Amino acid sequence: MKTILSLSFVILALSACAPTVETRGNLLENYQIETILPGQDSRDDVARKIGSPTTIAPFDNNTWYYMGSRTAKTAMLDPKITREKIIVVTFAGDGYVDKITERRDGRDSVPIVSRKTPTSGNDLTFMQQMLGNLGRFNSAKASATTTATGK
Repeated sequence: MKTILSLSFVILALSACAPTVETRGNLLENYQIETILPGQDSRDDVARKIGSPTTIAPFDNNTWYYMGSRTAKTAMLDPKITREKIIVVTFAGDGYVDKITERRDGRDSVPIVSRKTPTSGNDLTFMQQMLGNLGRFNSAKASATTTATGK
């Protein structure tokens, strides 16, 4: 009896550590992308074959993005991205597919700027910050008002 109970406890404990896999967006497979033929497929054909795009470029209606990712979360840990794919379908002026490109990592599609935003203010040392407020809030006028009102 103890063996069955301990075996069931071990199985239960191991199953609790199984990762939870979630797919977000439209994670296209290669065979789906290969069905799109540049110069032959129109916007309607692309939407019928692989679905509606995740997003359309805000300043260019001729660029469709299909974005998807797969994450795995184990127990209470943060989810980790196990697979990520961005497919960019560009249409020519006549509405037919011009080219299809794949981006493996979403961070290469948005350039990151390293400059800092300037702020106004003074660069004070720790001691200047600590000693700068001495006497500012406990002035003689404030203490005289406090003693006169009795509060």
